Amino acid sequence: MPVSSLMWSKDAIAIVSCFAPRYEEVMKSIYAIIVAAGRGRRFGGDLPKQYCMLGQDPVLRHTVRVFLEHPKIAGVRVLIHPDDQDLYESACGDLDILPCAFGGATRQDSVRKGLESFVDLKPDMVLVHDAARPFVSHDVIDRVIGVTSTGVGVIAAVKVADTIKREVDGLCGETVDRTDLWRAQTPQGFMFDDIFSAHEKLKGQELTDDAALMEAVGKSVKFVDGHEDNFKITTQSDLVQAHRMIEKMTEFRTGSGFDVHRFCTGDHVTLCGIKVPHDYGLAGHSDADVALHALTDAILGAIAEGDIGSHFPPSDNQWKGASSDRFLIKACELVAEKGGSLVNVDLTLICERPKIGPYRDAMRQKIAEIIGLSLDRVSVKGTTTEKLGFTGRSEGIAAQAVVSVKM
Repeated sequence: MPVSSLMWSKDAIAIVSCFAPRYEEVMKSIYAIIVAAGRGRRFGGDLPKQYCMLGQDPVLRHTVRVFLEHPKIAGVRVLIHPDDQDLYESACGDLDILPCAFGGATRQDSVRKGLESFVDLKPDMVLVHDAARPFVSHDVIDRVIGVTSTGVGVIAAVKVADTIKREVDGLCGETVDRTDLWRAQTPQGFMFDDIFSAHEKLKGQELTDDAALMEAVGKSVKFVDGHEDNFKITTQSDLVQAHRMIEKMTEFRTGSGFDVHRFCTGDHVTLCGIKVPHDYGLAGHSDADVALHALTDAILGAIAEGDIGSHFPPSDNQWKGASSDRFLIKACELVAEKGGSLVNVDLTLICERPKIGPYRDAMRQKIAEIIGLSLDRVSVKGTTTEKLGFTGRSEGIAAQAVVSVKM
């Protein structure tokens, strides 16, 4: 049966859902196959396009993470070229993903091998997606899953809007009726038994995509709305467009932190991880590094992860006398877990004594080492309150910090 030109709207899907069991109730497992075994000859360059950098990560990592983060996807497997094992490990080796599988000589061979690798898992549904489509959204995935659960094959697609012309002997010929024309995208969704059976029956034949296999064995295939952003990176100009999209999607957050510690008996204070000789020490449950405490709070604030006390409560004896760089490192790890990175930090120490100037460069260097930033992105300043307030009376030290985080 040919691909239907009927577009399933959200209302239509809702109507079908009234008469069919909810897929959440009948689907035990939905898995995604990411096809990344191609060589991308039209793309050119030294690397296959799926391993080219897009922002801070390879294209493939962006694509995989969309499916990993989708709550209805039980697992993700990437199909790779045997020569790309190291590239794959570099791109995705640290992700919570199923072991990769090697693809075949053609896309059809690759998908068949991917399906074979799922037989023991007995999936109910499988989604097949191109590695070079990193901007697929959860909305598109939801639409594919929703209609596939009714028992048909599904293609995410975009209605053709441009005027289509046919070339005749090198000249512009007739205008093609675009009424029933769609631009196919991925993911394409199928009940696992249906698509696996189709691949087994048509092994050795060369068809354009998985939906074509389903048509060839007499199975129905429906369209659901894809999205213009879900384009496939095929050429170098496509990668340039993808970079522009990443830049627009990048979010910058600002966090601020403030901390105070009073002076106590001692012969030095610890500021920014540097021991500074002084007539007093600083009182605190840990090493009382007021500077790193303010900086840690600023980072936690930028990613809405509470404050230093919620992660390292002073009531917990394991933090008694602890080096404050441990707190700062943990805050940076939380940023990384959320897919973010520090851009710069700006720290101000407020006190009459000790003088900050002689130790500023060492403090900047220490902070840069702890958080993994270049020195030109770390600022440390010292100021006084003109002898006003508790710092002016030399009763303690205050610190305030501002950070920028790119998400």
